[in-house]
Amino acid sequence: MAGNEPRVLCETPTPGRSGTRIPTWKYDAVRAAIRRVVPRRGQGIEFRRLPDLVQQALSSEDRQRLGSIAWHTVTVKLHLEVIGEIERIPGSRPQRIRLLRERPDDGRHPASRADVRR
Repeated sequence: MAGNEPRVLCETPTPGRSGTRIPTWKYDAVRAAIRRVVPRRGQGIEFRRLPDLVQQALSSEDRQRLGSIAWHTVTVKLHLEVIGEIERIPGSRPQRIRLLRERPDDGRHPASRADVRR
């Protein structure tokens, strides 16, 4: 059954690296958690804090079912950079991120049929 579930292609901003497909429910849960914990204004948050903040924002059921929260957080975070929902704050050390906009409009959002596969 798990092999037939819909998946989202999570792209990476690193040239030459291919994306990875994760189950849509995992993508949606982690994306929603990231959007809850990453601010839109100011200095954003330190990237290294993101997995812990996402873990706290997930439901207990999602935490149990998800697998590696850190890995899924990084995978979804990179994809959200690619589609323009979050950004790395330029010049920040350590890396900091913040939200950019509510919904991407470039057609590469997972809701697009091209990105969701069974």
